[in-house]
Amino acid sequence: MKSALELTNVSVNYGTVSALEGVNLTIPKGSRTAIVGPTYIPQSNQVNWQFPATVFEIVLMGRFAHIEGWLKQPSKLDREMAHAALEKMNLQDLAHRQIDQLSGGQRQRVFIARALAQEAELYLMDEPLAGIDRLTETIIMDTLKNFQKEGKTSIVVHHDLTSLNTYFDYLVWVNRRVIASGDMTTTLTTEHYQEAYGVVDRIFLTNEGGHDGV
Repeated sequence: MKSALELTNVSVNYGTVSALEGVNLTIPKGSRTAIVGPTYIPQSNQVNWQFPATVFEIVLMGRFAHIEGWLKQPSKLDREMAHAALEKMNLQDLAHRQIDQLSGGQRQRVFIARALAQEAELYLMDEPLAGIDRLTETIIMDTLKNFQKEGKTSIVVHHDLTSLNTYFDYLVWVNRRVIASGDMTTTLTTEHYQEAYGVVDRIFLTNEGGHDGV
């Protein structure tokens, strides 16, 4: 198995709070990986949605690493790549709209379009499906599937346990340490759910992988 990401004995603290302790983890290359569990999420500054930038300008920022020259002026190719990313996210008609005029789902798609323009091999997303409309959810998940066809890797923090088997093919259960990781057929189990969330009297899945609810 080729790996896209390997962590060895990784620990993360936010002040006095321990978020990760001695994590050892390998993420397969070309996987759609979900990370689930009650991991600690610190408060962070919100995006400044009043920043005077258009949708196209935000997406074009994804090309910054590819822009040559000390003046960092985007080329025709950089602009074409940004427009192509907007089309993939169905945002081409909003290219000149200010970001503070977008819905939550549209904003999420803008940031994924920026990642597309960057042409990365590994994509890390923090709950991209939270609080969005059905159209955006479909577009995002179709994009992850296309990434996989291209051999690219997606790692997504995801909290809708009922859609894990539909949207992902590799799963990591985390509660400060890695409880379990592997493909869905072996890792999406009630036992791992109970260990990750610290519950013993709630059923998540049947042994055959069918959903029993939580």
